[in-house]
Amino acid sequence: MRVLIVEDEPFLAEAVRDGLRLEAIAADIAGDGDTALEMLGVHSYDIAVLDRDIPGPSGDEVAAAIVASGSGMPILMLTAADRLDDKTSGFGLGADDYLTKPFELRELVLRLRALDRRRGHHRPPVRELAGLRVDPFRREVHRDGRRVALTRKQFAVLEVLVEAEGGVVSAETLLERAWDEHADPFTNAVRITVSALRKRLGEPWVIATVPGVGYRIEAGDGRG
Repeated sequence: MRVLIVEDEPFLAEAVRDGLRLEAIAADIAGDGDTALEMLGVHSYDIAVLDRDIPGPSGDEVAAAIVASGSGMPILMLTAADRLDDKTSGFGLGADDYLTKPFELRELVLRLRALDRRRGHHRPPVRELAGLRVDPFRREVHRDGRRVALTRKQFAVLEVLVEAEGGVVSAETLLERAWDEHADPFTNAVRITVSALRKRLGEPWVIATVPGVGYRIEAGDGRG
């Protein structure tokens, strides 16, 4: 999952970004409305975490732009206000969830995971494919009943592959979904991470390489 944090308090934004990374969630920061709109036009995000009170175009205007784009991207609004009228107006602008400052990072993570699940329509909260059982809420992976310990980045990559339900995912898409904006587009980090992930999951290989295209989860031998 990749999230855009739109927050003008640098300390809070960086703390949230760092905390999300520990939960295998890639996150970028925009400190004002103009930067947020620019980043939304360049990168593909799964969810926007949006403070309403930001410089430049307001959080409300950014939310309206997201809704108008037709992307269907969920919006989680942050605010220091806890008045029902503020929440009502936020939902009216297209917000999917609301969180009042100060908040616990764990609650934010749970809400993001829930929004991501809703984004997948009827996708179950625990995903199972080819003997894999991936629980994003507990950040646990089992293969054929065996617990598999993964790094945060390996988990993020596996999440994207499992979401594709056997479809091919390009290296570019994995870089976009599992890394942040600082990732070098010419890096071999995706190949290295997939290789290490494949070994962690064990034989028979469950991640297949589709030469020149990308990677996918399959039940048979995915050597390559």
